[in-house]
Amino acid sequence: MNDDLFLDIEGRAVPLELRKSDRARRLLLRLDQRREVVVLTLPTRVSRREGLNFARGNTGWIADRLASLPPRIPFVAGARVPLLGTPHDLRHVPPGAPRRRGAAWIEDDSINITGDPAHFQRRVTDFLRTRARSEISHRVDRFAGQTEKEARSLTLRDPSSRWGSCSPRGELSFSWRLVMAPAFVLDYVVAHEVAHLSVFSHAPRFWALVAQLVPRVDEARHWLKTEGAALHRYGPAPHA
Repeated sequence: MNDDLFLDIEGRAVPLELRKSDRARRLLLRLDQRREVVVLTLPTRVSRREGLNFARGNTGWIADRLASLPPRIPFVAGARVPLLGTPHDLRHVPPGAPRRRGAAWIEDDSINITGDPAHFQRRVTDFLRTRARSEISHRVDRFAGQTEKEARSLTLRDPSSRWGSCSPRGELSFSWRLVMAPAFVLDYVVAHEVAHLSVFSHAPRFWALVAQLVPRVDEARHWLKTEGAALHRYGPAPHA
C-alpha cells in the first residue's frame, strides 16, 4: 500500500507510509525517526480513506514529534561521533600524510579516515559497522558461554525500531548503531538477545537470566528509551 503519499506538516511534505495488519486492533500512527517518515498501520477492516483522514487529523502531533527530533549529525570531518559512549572527532587524513596501517584507526579521541574525501562518509560507516561486529561478537560469545547456548548466526542491520532480535532458530540480529551507545547499554542488548536462546519469551525467568548476565538492566533500558533515538540521527539520511 506504500504509494507516494505525503502529509503537509506546516508547509513541509513528510512521506506517509501505509501498512495493513491483521493483528492491529486500531489505527496506529508513529514517526520513523531514522527516515523521518510517518508510518500509519491500518487494521484490515479500516479503509485507506479512513486512515488518511486519521493521519491528516493528527498533523499537530506529527509536527511536535518532528520538532523534538535530535539534530542530524552527518559523518563529515570535524563531526563528533560517540564510540561506546565516548565522543570521538572524525578526522580526514589526506593522501601522503603519516598514517597507521589500514584505512581507518582510532588515535586518542579521534577516528582517523584516509582516502578520497568523496568516500569519507561511507568509510566512517564501514569502520563503525566493523567495530560493531567485533564488539557484539565478543559479547555474544561471552554471554552464550555463560548460558551454555550457541547462536546459530549473527547479523548486523540498520532497523528503525528494534535494537536486536533472536529468531526461534537462534539467529541473532543487532543494529550496528549500538556501537555508539555506552558499553553498559551494548552489554544489556546483547545479553537480552542471548538470554532468548534459553527463554524465548519475556517471562520472569527470562529477566532473571538477563540480570545474572549483566548489571544496570533498568538503567540501560531507560537509556535506550530516552537517548536511543539520537543514535539514528548520525550519518547520512536514509532514503524514505
